[in-house]
Amino acid sequence: MSIVGTRVVRQEDQNLITAGGTYVDDLREEALSGAAHAVFVRSPIAHARIEGIDVSGALEAPGVLGVYTAADLGLDARAAGPVKEPWLADGIVRYVGEPVALVLTEERYQLADAAELVDIDYDPLDAVASIDTALAGETLLYPETGSNVMQVHGAEEFDDSIFEGCDVVVSQTIVNQRVAPAPLEVRGASCAWGEDGRLTAWLSTQNAQIARTQLAATLGVGEESVRVIAPDVGGGFGAKIGADPEATVLGWAAKRLGRAVRWIETRSENLTSMTHGRAQQNTVTIGGKRDGTVLAYRLDVVQDAGAYPRTLFLPTLTELMAVGVYRFPVVETRSRAVVTNTTPIAAYRGAGRPEATAALERAMDVFATEIGADPAEVRRVNFIRPEEFPYQTPTGASYDTGEYAAALDKVLETGGYAELRAEQRRRREAGDPIELGLGLAAYVEITGGDAGGESGRVDIHPDGTVVAWTGSSPHGQGLGTSLAMLLSDQLGVPLEKITVRHGDTDEVPKAVGTFGSRSLQLGGSAIRQAAEEVIAQARELAAELLEASPDDLELDLESGVWQVRGAPSSTTLSWAQVAETAGDGKLTADVWFGGGKPTFPFGAHLAVVEVDTETGKVVLRRIIAVDDAGPIVNPLTFRGQRHGGLGQGAAQALMEVVTYDDDANPTTATLADYSFITAVELPDFELVDMATPTDRNLLGVKGIGEAATIGSTPAVHNAVVDALAARGVVHLDMPTTPIRVWAALEEAAFRGFRVAEPPARGEATVVTANKENQR
Repeated sequence: MSIVGTRVVRQEDQNLITAGGTYVDDLREEALSGAAHAVFVRSPIAHARIEGIDVSGALEAPGVLGVYTAADLGLDARAAGPVKEPWLADGIVRYVGEPVALVLTEERYQLADAAELVDIDYDPLDAVASIDTALAGETLLYPETGSNVMQVHGAEEFDDSIFEGCDVVVSQTIVNQRVAPAPLEVRGASCAWGEDGRLTAWLSTQNAQIARTQLAATLGVGEESVRVIAPDVGGGFGAKIGADPEATVLGWAAKRLGRAVRWIETRSENLTSMTHGRAQQNTVTIGGKRDGTVLAYRLDVVQDAGAYPRTLFLPTLTELMAVGVYRFPVVETRSRAVVTNTTPIAAYRGAGRPEATAALERAMDVFATEIGADPAEVRRVNFIRPEEFPYQTPTGASYDTGEYAAALDKVLETGGYAELRAEQRRRREAGDPIELGLGLAAYVEITGGDAGGESGRVDIHPDGTVVAWTGSSPHGQGLGTSLAMLLSDQLGVPLEKITVRHGDTDEVPKAVGTFGSRSLQLGGSAIRQAAEEVIAQARELAAELLEASPDDLELDLESGVWQVRGAPSSTTLSWAQVAETAGDGKLTADVWFGGGKPTFPFGAHLAVVEVDTETGKVVLRRIIAVDDAGPIVNPLTFRGQRHGGLGQGAAQALMEVVTYDDDANPTTATLADYSFITAVELPDFELVDMATPTDRNLLGVKGIGEAATIGSTPAVHNAVVDALAARGVVHLDMPTTPIRVWAALEEAAFRGFRVAEPPARGEATVVTANKENQR
């Protein structure tokens, strides 16, 4: 029986649960003995000129080893879209939390007092705190550009004629709010230059090799002069791709000081200075027939890029995935990225794809409401059909495989959709103050979208142990166990003899790392390919030892031995015996799996909520989810990834939001203000299995790390709006907090809406998508 597809307890967990992980702040390497401690002095003002910096007081403080500003660095500013971003603020600060100076001390406890003594004279400037203010252009963050719009992509002008022939056309503006990745482990780094002139940097990163390339380029040394090690990493969610700007400054400071340097940020620093996610304002226009057929769809995206436009690919990814699971005849998209005096935006679990799905799935519900149809039926009418794959979308994506209607049907059947609708009608007819809401979302996403390939190496030693090196970077996903399972299945070697290593650029010089749910389909395929090469080598060696033809040999996977086919009782050879005869003292293969095309996982989610219309409180009662990512290696890990994604997606719909006041001061700088979801707010997830393989990699798998997040957010969002629909609320922006829900109900009541025998879903339109009934 194959180990692949069976529940295997994660090998990583034993040490994490008993001894605890070794994170950047836990390191006690000899090279870090006597390291200086670092703190960044950050701007308390969102937008200001720096008139002067006086570090003399800080330099005289106990234990201070150095204080550095932009004037000291001498490093070229890095490109951020069409503008430059300095490593330390140079002349102007553009968001609260931007690093302005670096302070180094002998002891960690001395940092806060010393930082307080750095005297910075700020001349405040008007702040741009929102997308609308940025588009107005009255204050420019970069006057030399003449605009706060840093990028325009897609249609130059919209063509309203695409909606000709439509029975119904509705439009809705949807805010996909700014959120904080907030990983369990905050950012940290330690840097030390060796006597050989090499920099070793220990980083909490998802991509040691990318970080090495970035550090080397910035510090003006060759890549061979930089070693990056990623120890245990306590979560990343896309916000730890590569090296943070702070790591570059620390590498420079360690060389300047001639001493190792350590840095770990506070939670408030993390919430205000680590990149944020989402932050899009999307306007959708959808037109079609009253039978539910959509004829035309338009998506207009405005991306808040924050103060420095580091990742302008996010809105274009939203455009790429604009049509989701539907076969729309005509599609128009446009995106604009604007700068504001807020923390920069970068990748966050899903990175552009959740935003596309949130806009589209909300639009499908608005359209269904307008024509008086059930939202499930409207979706079914417009799905891409299985026989149409591979499917080329109007926006340029090439979908591999999909069974979209089957996924929706599984969710509806498992959830008891018809019974839930009946219960909803019963409550409404009885005037129950606790409204029931049902929300659907069907989604498709792109994984391994960079198609950049990945490295894999497999060594089999004379003692029979196997060591695998992967360029992928696990940081909580259980990837090590999954890769070991693949090798065990392929080689017939028990798990306890397999070790998976990663995260050290000296051990794995060429790699990409982890983002975009690429690890199993690319990193796993690389390990599979390396194992195949090792098997081919072993076959030749074993043939010589057994004096048989290589074609007559077989590897018995039950016992892990080589034998002559048809003569299992004859002499056999173990992996250890074969490895002993290899030229290098081991069997080894080091490969690069390239050319892999992106894959497109898909699924459907049904969310069930109860809304107390007297208090505005929303309670998430159920989530039923199909998340199809192809064949499953380890069901335990697969379910864990789905659980995490469902929790994060629901959190955005219900409570998470990063906010700023009108002067761009953050008002969610602590976990007392930034609402985190917990197990208390989440139901038991009802996971429905479905697996549609792809032909785009060696394993037939698709990514699962982000999928559940993409479907759950609009499902929960739609459920809340559905609960309020009979009381006159057509749309409510996320997060659907009690105060927002209550205010929307009060506004509907003020406009004269009364609950009086509302029609059943599918019989008539409750309300239309007009601005007077929105909040």
